[in-house]
Amino acid sequence: MRHGNHKYQLSMERSHRVALMKNLAAEIIDHGKVRTTASKARALKPVIEKLVTLAKNDTLANRRLAYSKLNNAAAVKALFENVAPKFKQRPGGYTRMLKLAEARLGDAAPQAILAFVE
Repeated sequence: MRHGNHKYQLSMERSHRVALMKNLAAEIIDHGKVRTTASKARALKPVIEKLVTLAKNDTLANRRLAYSKLNNAAAVKALFENVAPKFKQRPGGYTRMLKLAEARLGDAAPQAILAFVE
């Protein structure tokens, strides 16, 4: 049975995958976009969408929830003050994934850019 199994395993342990998602989410909040493999971008998209939806309602409880998911105070502050107000009227679909034509040089992994919509 698949009880407790994650949808996107990414060939890594749970703790490694959680740390990766936290770091990639903080990176996209800080810079507006992130370039990574296509599979990691697909796994990151629901994480960042849920964080932006959470941040649209600026309460102390939501800030604490976002901090528990990010563990990065600067990223939480940027999420609530810079990112979420841009999407206040948007009901969803805050990010877009652009697949790149060139693969990564070392292992030919397909690359993608995950960025916020304008």
